[in-house]
Amino acid sequence: MNIKKYIPNLLTLGNLLCGTIATVFAIKGDFFATAILVMTGILFDFFDGFAARMLNVQGELGKQLDSLADMVTSGVVPGIVMMQMLVNAFDVDAVGYFGVDTYGATGSNLPYLGLILTLGAGYRLAKFNIDERQSDSFIGVPTPAMSLFVISLPLIAQFDKESFFIGLIENQYFLLIITALFTYLMNAEIPLFSLKFKNFSFKDNVIKYVFLVLSVVLIITLKIVAVPMIILSYVVLSFVNNSDKKLSSK
Repeated sequence: MNIKKYIPNLLTLGNLLCGTIATVFAIKGDFFATAILVMTGILFDFFDGFAARMLNVQGELGKQLDSLADMVTSGVVPGIVMMQMLVNAFDVDAVGYFGVDTYGATGSNLPYLGLILTLGAGYRLAKFNIDERQSDSFIGVPTPAMSLFVISLPLIAQFDKESFFIGLIENQYFLLIITALFTYLMNAEIPLFSLKFKNFSFKDNVIKYVFLVLSVVLIITLKIVAVPMIILSYVVLSFVNNSDKKLSSK
């Protein structure tokens, strides 16, 4: 039996397990535990592909399993987190039950709008599996990037109450805009660079090194607030990178 071919899939299942448990904590409103589990799942997601390439055991099963795991960790979980944030932003006790108020006088169906992120993630992952253009880069924001952005928001509200973000995070319109924006960005025809290194030459990886250095600086200076800023800088640097490529090709 060739044991090594199962190693990447076991790592992928680790991602799925983390996402499944994170779903439970997200429903309970324990956003710290949710964030730890999602970040652990994303680490599994990174290393399963790395292991598959190192062991030369890439296959269709692993590709499909990877997307199924991502659907939970970086699709279902951020949708639930956004729904819970909208519960707080709309100042209700909980979501209603499709028009039937089973939670008392302050139930509402509006927080379900946060689950649009889950639908957008599912659509993106389905497209990703049949899109042969995304082997070395991405078309549209990857679901893990969206997930990290969303799960960081309640942590900022919890641990950095002096942040300038607080007013935005507690505003339902801002949260709905973020939901719509990332649903679009995940599925937009926008090229974004990948952090996969074919070699470590500075010339060939300038944008990646700039992004990594910028990320470290943001983490040191902004701490938890750095997470959404890093995701936004990733998108902005990708636009800059695309513009440079267009200019150099003329």
